[in-house]
Amino acid sequence: MLMDKNVRKENRILEKTLDSLEVRRQAPLYVFILLLILYVVTSLTISMVAGSDKVMILGSVHIPLYTLAGVFSALSNLCIIFMVIFCGKTGFVASVIVMTLQIPMIMVGIFVRGNYTSLPGVFVDILTIIAVVVIFYNKRKLEKYQLRLREQATTDTLTGLPNGFAGTELFDELIRHNKPFAAVHIDVNDFKSINDTMGFSIGNKVLIAIASRFKEIADKGLSGTVDFISRINGDEFSLIIRGYRSDEDIVNTIKQYEAALTENIKIDGYDFFVNASFGYAVFPDDAADRDTLISCSVAAMKEIKRLGSSKHILRFFSELKAEDHLVMDNKVREAVEKDSVFFNLQPQYDISHRLRGFEVLARMKDSDGTAVSPVEFIPAAERLGLIDVLDLEVYKKAAAFFGDLIKRTGTEAMLSINVSVKHMMKSDFLDEIIKLLENSGIPAWQLEIEITESILIESAEKASGILNKLKDMGIKIAIDDFGTGYSSLSYLNSFPSDTLKIDKSFIDKMNSGVSSQKYVEAIISLAHVMDLKTVAEGVETADQLETLRGIGCDYIQGFIWGHPLPGEEAEQLVAAGMMVTVGDMNRSSAKGKV
Repeated sequence: MLMDKNVRKENRILEKTLDSLEVRRQAPLYVFILLLILYVVTSLTISMVAGSDKVMILGSVHIPLYTLAGVFSALSNLCIIFMVIFCGKTGFVASVIVMTLQIPMIMVGIFVRGNYTSLPGVFVDILTIIAVVVIFYNKRKLEKYQLRLREQATTDTLTGLPNGFAGTELFDELIRHNKPFAAVHIDVNDFKSINDTMGFSIGNKVLIAIASRFKEIADKGLSGTVDFISRINGDEFSLIIRGYRSDEDIVNTIKQYEAALTENIKIDGYDFFVNASFGYAVFPDDAADRDTLISCSVAAMKEIKRLGSSKHILRFFSELKAEDHLVMDNKVREAVEKDSVFFNLQPQYDISHRLRGFEVLARMKDSDGTAVSPVEFIPAAERLGLIDVLDLEVYKKAAAFFGDLIKRTGTEAMLSINVSVKHMMKSDFLDEIIKLLENSGIPAWQLEIEITESILIESAEKASGILNKLKDMGIKIAIDDFGTGYSSLSYLNSFPSDTLKIDKSFIDKMNSGVSSQKYVEAIISLAHVMDLKTVAEGVETADQLETLRGIGCDYIQGFIWGHPLPGEEAEQLVAAGMMVTVGDMNRSSAKGKV
């Protein structure tokens, strides 16, 4: 019983967060009391001035005091309308009662005391009551519509669980209030085989059954902690754990969800035996922001899948790698101090396999020359506050190389650099970019800056100002990992951008079903309507390429046409591309002479 109360109490955090999606929230009680007092005061003032024969002198003008009754009458009716608008049902009921009671009082004054000047007040009160009723019932309709929209925006239509947007809102709220929690990324193992052998209809029923088991644990507080389970997409779920006392409590909670899958799932006479991989990271110990925390939990989940052991639960950092935080932090510091951070360039092509440009990727080696994964060193750099220093070193090296390449070859290829939230929010960020262009000699139109959706959401006003200045300089803007965040169309439409990069996770699943393909197609169509180009990230197979070609994707980035390359190999690629172009021109010229 106590746990149920704790669950309800903790879930109010999410409810308050989701309330912000509504256009209006009911005003607190003191606003209602204040408006009611103002109404009573103005009503009493009307009674006093209406029967007064006194005169008020303004300058040389004599104004009878009773003429002010209309002013106070308007103010009192305004208080009534505000009560309905801001105070919901309480304000509506109170306003109708006081207005209804006022009519007999006015009638007594008219017929008993002969105060016929109050006759217009009767009609004003009746019309105000009508207006109040119309406002209230129209407002009720709007609120019901808003609640329905909110439910649609935060609920997964297949399983009835909260969706990824709701989970993200709770992530941000907990981080904003510095409340510790564990973020768990859950992936059902080998779920694709169920869809492939039994069809999507059966697969969906299996997902519904899994979600139902997870929901029962979370709603009833069976784990002993406060849990929030949501479905992200496909066979992936997200679990947020609060109210734990130790890491052991977190693991025990996850084991409850793991155990929920041990019993076979019966669907249409078939038995399905499923299990899942659980990767988790803890705020603030493992990461201090939402994106890094999610990346850590996903990385842990992927590692446990790769290991293929009977163990299905893994925490990032503490178990994922041999090095703990301190060791990785020291490696990052050493790499920055010894300038062992370098870059690779991953090529991007148009759909006809013509080179568009390169994305700059940060790379790092430790003291013995061993490559360190970006999944490890980038979160460490962010934790140490060195991400902007690391980024800038990579920018400088890549830009110097590329500027020299432009001078020697005349290539019109694009250089794309990724900018983190923290780096972009620095006060001297624009100065750094200007200096980068000046020192490298890269024309502004050949530089593209990639930002994530999280920048648009977290720092909208400042980001907008910076992006507009970059656009004014001629620099191109790309929105990276589009589709993984939850920025609205209004955000997308209000920010200056040239390109949308579709996240690899959508490309991976694009050919798994009609709905997945339609989703990617919708992103591409939306981009084209808004006069934006699209880049598909992580394209690895021929069928993915053909699908993207068929639905009108503009550019391709991925292993199918190019791995990340060191500078000299990228230069060879540029030279080869230019030779092809010259060859095409020569052939066209020869045809013209014939």
